[in-house]
Amino acid sequence: MKKYIIPILTGAIILSTSMACTDLSEHVYSDLLLEDFLTSEEAVLMNAGRAYTLLQPYPEEQCLWSLNECASDELVIPQRSDGLYWDAGRWNELHTHNYTSTNKINRLAWEYVYEGISGCNEVLYETENSSITFDGKDKIIAEIKVLRCLFYYWAMDNWGNVPFSVDYTQTSLPPQKDRQFMYDYLVTEITADIDNLEEMPSTDYYGRVTKGMAYTLLAKIYLNAEEWIGVPKYSEAVEACNKVIALDAYSIEDDYFTNFKIYNESSKENIFVIPMQSNYTKDHFYWYTLTLNSSSKATYNFIGEPWDGFVCDPNFFTKYSDTDARRKSFLFGQQYDSDGKAIYTVSGTDTTRFIYTPSISNYRSRTAWEGARVCKYEYQQNLEYDVNDMENDFVIFRYADVLYTKLEALWRLGRADEFIDDPSLQKIRTRAGLTPYTVSDLSSGELLDELGREFAWEGHRRQDQIRFGAFENPWWNKSTTSANDKLFPIPQTVLNTNTNLVQNNMNY
Repeated sequence: MKKYIIPILTGAIILSTSMACTDLSEHVYSDLLLEDFLTSEEAVLMNAGRAYTLLQPYPEEQCLWSLNECASDELVIPQRSDGLYWDAGRWNELHTHNYTSTNKINRLAWEYVYEGISGCNEVLYETENSSITFDGKDKIIAEIKVLRCLFYYWAMDNWGNVPFSVDYTQTSLPPQKDRQFMYDYLVTEITADIDNLEEMPSTDYYGRVTKGMAYTLLAKIYLNAEEWIGVPKYSEAVEACNKVIALDAYSIEDDYFTNFKIYNESSKENIFVIPMQSNYTKDHFYWYTLTLNSSSKATYNFIGEPWDGFVCDPNFFTKYSDTDARRKSFLFGQQYDSDGKAIYTVSGTDTTRFIYTPSISNYRSRTAWEGARVCKYEYQQNLEYDVNDMENDFVIFRYADVLYTKLEALWRLGRADEFIDDPSLQKIRTRAGLTPYTVSDLSSGELLDELGREFAWEGHRRQDQIRFGAFENPWWNKSTTSANDKLFPIPQTVLNTNTNLVQNNMNY
């Protein structure tokens, strides 16, 4: 077990809770009274760790990551030729933007976000009302407040006008707030908390909110402001990126895949991650199960049976040039076993080679080896679903995102020439084996494609496509759709519970 995540994981074990997805004021009863538990700095930190554990389901099969990715053009889950993975059409609803308020993935993603908000509210209430004082208490409070902002950032991005409460003692149903209110809240809250955060990344603060994380989140909020509130904030996005750069704490790794290795805590590029551990965070990070065909067991010596469902959208795969090292984020072509020998089957006189083909012939009848499979995060040996899971820490923000956010904001301001020759920015391309950009290379289409190539399957794509006005466009097995589909519907179960809420889109 990674020693630096013990406080976070142990906090969840000592004082576990069950958060309501719509009632942000649910009281939790424990065998320990609050005043008996929060008696030391270590106890306060362990208790705060419970809020961080609520991040861990993010990359699950049916959670926020899959909701965003399947609604974009970079991940697709076609029906298999044996009829599996149709799942009553819930994945197809996301892919074709025919959302319904009863879609299971949408509901589970909402519950994930609001359980995170509720957990932060509870931890803040307990921490702020504990009688113990110590020098780092304000820092812990600031961390959890910014963590709550991350959850609310996801809520506003995906559902628009959302229920809002920061008061754990509130007993009434939360009111619905529009994006202008949410934007103002996020900017004000993050700005007020940043000075209390840890400045430099360290082992002790690995996986925790720091100034680098907070400024990166603020930059992303500013970058999307024109879409969300109709007011461009690109100069502010540049300024927030410059704050991260000025920390001189992060750098672009020489090898793109260093950021996604099994033990990727050494990455100097990753700014904020969700720590994962093969046993303690079981049933959260299991992409090998979601994407690979059972024939890949010979490559990675997996014990469990992969589910063969999530694949790279065939049109998205063509955005990579043959020389782009980032194309190796996906498995395609002839596959090999763990000894480097080509995998094939023999039936009588027929030999069939195990080849993943990036193309897919039939959306409603994908055959076993059609579709490129994700391998961006390094797979470890001997994995088995429901026994152990991937050890890689899941990346939420990394330094390449800061640099590309600054480039895009400057480009939108007509000032890309101020940054285009920056060595760190150029390294994002050169480490991929590509020529650095010049100002004349930049266009809306090229920037969007490059963001896709750099951040494939990292949960960015839907937001990026919306910001560039491409989310309504047709792509593989999806026709032109309405701009109204940029928002997911508030789940029907939530509307039934909270009478303060009005559905965001009349299409639903």
